Amino acid sequence: MKLASPESTPGRLPAPDTATEIIDLSDFKDVPGTATAALQALKGGLESVNLHLEQRFCAGEAVLELVTSRAWAVEQMLLFGWRHLIPPGDALALVAVGGFGRGELHPLSDIDLLILFDGAKLSDQHKTAIESYVTLLWDAGFYLGHSVRNLEQCDEEARSDVATATSLMESRLLAGPEPLFRAMRENNAPEKSWSGREFFNAKFNEQKARHAQFEETAYRLEPNIKEGPGGLRDIQMVGWVAKRHFGATSLHGLVDHGFLTESEHRELVEGQHYLWKVRYALHLQAGRAEDRLLFDYQRQIATRFGFKDESDSNSAVEKFMQGYYRVVTRLERLNERLLQLFQEELLTDDSPRGEDLGEDFRLPHGFLDVQDEDLFERRPEALMEIFLVLAQHEKISGVRASAVRLIVDHLHLIDDGFRNNERVMACFYELLCQSQGVYTQLQRMNRYGVLAAFMPVFAKIVGRMQFDLFHVYTVDQHILFVVRNLRRFAYGKYRDQFPHAPEVFKLIERPQVLYLAALFHDIAKGRKGDHSKLGAADALDFCARLPMDAQDRELVAWLVRHHLLMSQTAQKKDIGDPETIR
Repeated sequence: MKLASPESTPGRLPAPDTATEIIDLSDFKDVPGTATAALQALKGGLESVNLHLEQRFCAGEAVLELVTSRAWAVEQMLLFGWRHLIPPGDALALVAVGGFGRGELHPLSDIDLLILFDGAKLSDQHKTAIESYVTLLWDAGFYLGHSVRNLEQCDEEARSDVATATSLMESRLLAGPEPLFRAMRENNAPEKSWSGREFFNAKFNEQKARHAQFEETAYRLEPNIKEGPGGLRDIQMVGWVAKRHFGATSLHGLVDHGFLTESEHRELVEGQHYLWKVRYALHLQAGRAEDRLLFDYQRQIATRFGFKDESDSNSAVEKFMQGYYRVVTRLERLNERLLQLFQEELLTDDSPRGEDLGEDFRLPHGFLDVQDEDLFERRPEALMEIFLVLAQHEKISGVRASAVRLIVDHLHLIDDGFRNNERVMACFYELLCQSQGVYTQLQRMNRYGVLAAFMPVFAKIVGRMQFDLFHVYTVDQHILFVVRNLRRFAYGKYRDQFPHAPEVFKLIERPQVLYLAALFHDIAKGRKGDHSKLGAADALDFCARLPMDAQDRELVAWLVRHHLLMSQTAQKKDIGDPETIR
């Protein structure tokens, strides 16, 4: 991902190797000076570019080449219109900002532009010229996201709005006076507006609010590939913070600063290109700038990407979406880890070791860390103990990024020996018995890949969607949300939603039985046969290794076996009828 700056990308994009195939610039050299002629030239040029790049996409060309080639071709046409309508001089500058500033452009994305003018106000001549220019571009079929500002207005907007500051941070000068552009960039520098720490905090809060709109999960069945957790915005977020704090001009700059390993950088870039490919196909399929991967588009894109139905009519789309969810989960994990590393970098605490939590764990800056990097090699069971410690200490903010990296790097230690280890199974059972943190830690275990490694039957439904109208999330997220809802019944803070639940919940002697039933109730989805019966058998097998008595094991299996009867009764029968109750 290119992060624009005056030094790294001083202005216009370099022509791609295939420039002459994309657009014939000679077509624009002898266009008559009339508005009609200019409009026809731009319309024809844009249609030609769209057709050419769509054919290359369908032929399987790398999406990186396509989004950068489109940005270059559009830039040439914008400059033609600018030269055609804007009077020469040093009063107006055409500036690419946002995604277009980074040199990326998808088929139907907005073209982000800033028209920067010198002085307090526009002259009538310039105002008329700008209106004509914007109208020409709209009429020709370009989708614009544009603003017209002077230096003072840019400065005011950027200081009051971090989104504007971010957009200007990625700006490139396309036409006009360089001193004017440079003055705008200098006003937006970290030492004058939004220091590294202020910028990070604002963008971090922005991301938290954005994730909250999607219930903190990337596993919605109709995900937003740009704004949702693990989406393109999360990758951009990493780049923005790197740019502001380190002055990095690319994601690889984080490797140079020791914040990313080479393999993590590769995973981040490959994930970005995968999402670009999906987004490119989505724009073509929808015929508009669409970022929601709706059911109708999922099937069409799955077919476009070569997935085929097998035994049932939905297997192609389910395979495609399972691959999608696994990519965004890895990206979500990387985003979380990197932002925490940035947070630690920006802290000024002189005693980073923090409080010791026993022999194996410590608490620097409020985040749980291991005492030494060899812990999981020496004692693999610590891969389970760490989540119990998190649940037992409410003051812990999360897991330190370096520790998360160690967890992920040691997932291979979670084998049959680990799954049959009495200490491991006792820790997991004790986690379910905690009065707090049960759902939070199960969700964290899923995000880090621990839950799938620990429970192979759970691994089969990670990222698995059911292409129907009865589920809103993937199977694994649906299961975890059932656990979350059970936990909410126990909390007084949800009394407005569930007024009687806290009192009823107090009557349940062993809530862990309910949590286990929730974990297994849909675990056999997607397998041939009755998923309730198959899930009950899985539950019985798993619970046999837990330190619980036989009666409780049978109760877990019974709850799983009859969970459909429960939902049918609750949703379709008269629960005020004494016979139904009986």
